Amino acid sequence: MTELFAYTDGACSGNPGPGGWGALLIAREDGKVIKERELKGGEADTTNNRMELLAAISALESLTRPSTLVIVTDSAYVKNGVTSWIHGWKRNGWKTSTRKPVKNEDLWRRLDEAQARHNVEWRWIKGHAGHEENERADELARAGMAPFKPAARRPAGAAGRR
Repeated sequence: MTELFAYTDGACSGNPGPGGWGALLIAREDGKVIKERELKGGEADTTNNRMELLAAISALESLTRPSTLVIVTDSAYVKNGVTSWIHGWKRNGWKTSTRKPVKNEDLWRRLDEAQARHNVEWRWIKGHAGHEENERADELARAGMAPFKPAARRPAGAAGRR
């Protein structure tokens, strides 16, 4: 039986600031990797939480047919939000328990829609703790952020100019 995993991560240089997201999709059969897919992207002015959300959204939206999968994230914000808080937010018209607008509502709605066609199990792991696939997702997120960092936008030969 094939098992599908998506390891997701977001990164930000400053918060807000340039950010990136990464997702590593792995299909395993009898515990052996049979297929991998890497996804990444970024934005010039964003937050870490938005990048964490976009990593999970992008993993789900990349699947061409309804699937059963495990999403592994180091973001308690994403895991708790999608498995618990979102139900109350939807009931309350996308307001928090203190009647304030939900931050990142656009992405929470998109995540809710993206996961609706799949059977998703959400798992949280501690980030930057040597978990191989999480470290790879972090590398993808940093690579997704790289084009948006100020140093990357300097013209060639501009380093050190004042």
